[in-house]
Amino acid sequence: MSFNVNDFRQQIVGDGARPNLFEVRMNFPSFAAQGDVNRKISFFCNAAQLPGSTIGLTPAFYFGREVKLAGNRTFQEWNISIMNDEDFVVRNGFERWMNGMSDPVFNVRAASAAVVDGGYGVNATVIQYGKKGDVIKTYDFVGMFPIDIQPIDLSWSQNDTIEEFQVTLAVQYWTSQQNTSALGGVVRGLLG
Repeated sequence: MSFNVNDFRQQIVGDGARPNLFEVRMNFPSFAAQGDVNRKISFFCNAAQLPGSTIGLTPAFYFGREVKLAGNRTFQEWNISIMNDEDFVVRNGFERWMNGMSDPVFNVRAASAAVVDGGYGVNATVIQYGKKGDVIKTYDFVGMFPIDIQPIDLSWSQNDTIEEFQVTLAVQYWTSQQNTSALGGVVRGLLG
């Protein structure tokens, strides 16, 4: 097949998805949700990932020949980046969340964080938008909680910049939803 730029142009739906058109929605557990943290996370989470997962391999052998069979599915941790405001509302929320799971002094879990579901584990959503502002894909994370809050680097030489920090969250699993109505029949036609 020879190269034809018009064939390529006809295949790229909506000029391609853009990585800067996204939003993260997350409700912190009740013991960590103070102030406006549930609203601010949507504004200050400035980098995230559409998630990945892996199917493990279960090898079986037959007369010395390896046969590869599908194994169990695992879900990687989810990494997000947060801009820090002077009120530290989001940073404080993540610190309270981790403190509720493991008190830094007494090494005990808060009663309100006794279990994952309904305790320290929450659900979250990352929404991918199209260039017209319509939702084109969503991922729902189930039972997640922070396992790492990165430090914030301070320096006298850092001018004209806003502090940022990264958070790694453990995820039980995620599901995804396609929004085929956003681009009408074009997407439906491509998906079969």
